[in-house]
Amino acid sequence: METQGLASMSDGAQLRWMALGDTARQPPVVMLHGGPGLPDYLGDVAPMVADLAPVYRYDQRGTGRSPWRGRHSLARHVDDLAELLDAWEVSKAVLMGHSYGTDLASRFCLAHSDRLAGLLLMCGPFVGDWRAGDRAERERRMSAAQRERLRDLEESPRRTEEEEVELLTLAWFTDHADPGRGWRWAAQGARQRRPVNWAMNGELGTERRTDPLDEHLAELRVRLPARAELLGGVADPRPLSALESLASRLDLPLTRIEGAGHEPWLEQPDAVRAHLRRFVQAAVGT
Repeated sequence: METQGLASMSDGAQLRWMALGDTARQPPVVMLHGGPGLPDYLGDVAPMVADLAPVYRYDQRGTGRSPWRGRHSLARHVDDLAELLDAWEVSKAVLMGHSYGTDLASRFCLAHSDRLAGLLLMCGPFVGDWRAGDRAERERRMSAAQRERLRDLEESPRRTEEEEVELLTLAWFTDHADPGRGWRWAAQGARQRRPVNWAMNGELGTERRTDPLDEHLAELRVRLPARAELLGGVADPRPLSALESLASRLDLPLTRIEGAGHEPWLEQPDAVRAHLRRFVQAAVGT
């Protein structure tokens, strides 16, 4: 059974959270969605492990059902997670981050390593010179007409609702190994993961470039919990070599999911489920 609630942050923001499973059990799993600027979308992943440990999710401030107007910072988002753990009366948690959520989880580990019982980083964080390879692979997966249309939509000062959906679909369908199914998933996500908080995306994106996680990897390696792993889709347009390099620098195991892109639970649910369950069982001691 899923429960929901609102948690008040120290600066007055209110964050909507969801929990699946028996929340009396400790430690729980906390799933961190990506973006930045998107609401939570990990509702299909939580049931994969909720019988092993309770699973908490939340809409990051300024997204979904967590309204917020104001500036965003990585430090504030780290503080939000710490305050949420306090509100849930959780001393330690197993963090599972996806995409931008892996960056948030890593920075939380840097600040609060004592509160981690485990850390699983799915499809990120990407460090080093990976963006050129990502752009090239995305363009390869698109037709010339699709590339031109995406550029036109990105440059448009005002977009209608349908144009926004079209832009997101074009931007996201290349995340998947199968372009046909990828288009359907992207179109569905473009309508459900809304509205996109573009201001939040821009502010946190700028800060991540100004203060890249690359510069903190030596400290992160020291602070990692005993149970920490990476997972990536082999067909993610973001180069798998970037995750392989990160795994080497952090001395972490990397699980490669064949036939899957940036959201591997969609294309290879059985393989992802098996890996998540093994990881959670080891992290919580079941």
